[in-house]
Amino acid sequence: MKQAYLFGQILGTHSFYLKDGFPIPDEYSEIHKKYFLPGGETGSAATVLASLGVSVKMDGTHIGTEVAPMLRRFYENKSVDLSSLYFDEEYEGLMDYVLISGFDRTPMGTFQQLYSSGVKRWNMPKEEDILAAEAVGIDPYFQEETQAAAELCVKHGKPYVTIDCKHDTYLHQHAAINVVSKECLGTDYKGVDKEEAFELLKENSEGLTIITTGSKEMLYGRKGQPGKTMKPFSVEVKSTLGAGDTFKAGCIYGLLAGMEDDELVRFASACSAIAISRFPLPLFPPTLEEVNELIRSQPK
Repeated sequence: MKQAYLFGQILGTHSFYLKDGFPIPDEYSEIHKKYFLPGGETGSAATVLASLGVSVKMDGTHIGTEVAPMLRRFYENKSVDLSSLYFDEEYEGLMDYVLISGFDRTPMGTFQQLYSSGVKRWNMPKEEDILAAEAVGIDPYFQEETQAAAELCVKHGKPYVTIDCKHDTYLHQHAAINVVSKECLGTDYKGVDKEEAFELLKENSEGLTIITTGSKEMLYGRKGQPGKTMKPFSVEVKSTLGAGDTFKAGCIYGLLAGMEDDELVRFASACSAIAISRFPLPLFPPTLEEVNELIRSQPK
């Protein structure tokens, strides 16, 4: 079984699937389904990779009294190792609350408090965990701890996938793959044309740069080569929660499988398409058989 290491946001997600669209102020809204399940970029990617047949060790945010029991129950019979996570008995754990209606979702939480409290509630990555992995996923949210994870990957020759990193960052410049979302473009490259931002990213890394824009064509490529486009798979959308995390997981799987760029991007896109066609993602993650079947059913 292939081995992956993930470092980043691991939390408990309270998701509320609404029956009749988004709430209108001062009007009642019916909740169709609600769940408390693993979330965060790293938590969701771990769930997907395990479903694809990968053994995962993850680390990052501290887990506490509310989140830890749920995580331990959920991953009990899955190929996800939680042993590097730090349990804080004086902390409930990081959680978010998400209202969902098809393409639309509104997340809420206390992420600003995570950084403003003055208490670091996340770990320093462990060198032995990265040494044991064949590929790594790194979320770019934890300051010097994130940098340390990337530096350890470079030191030991471990390819890593990251997300939403600017062209002038260490994390982007040394990544095997950087997946940049339209939200990141709108924030970090505000007023810059997408193609211009892509060139900046592409020419400042030896790795693969991928720009995703929801249902619109993806843009991807490498330094010194012309960019390519690829249309996402067509599916009926139930919820977009976890779509980007699943795409990242698909990229990590592609690295582990030794896929070429075109195949890897198509594989990650198929993973994401399956993710948005069902709800909730943690209970129904894409399997390898489902991904390959979708790829076969929708030719290039």
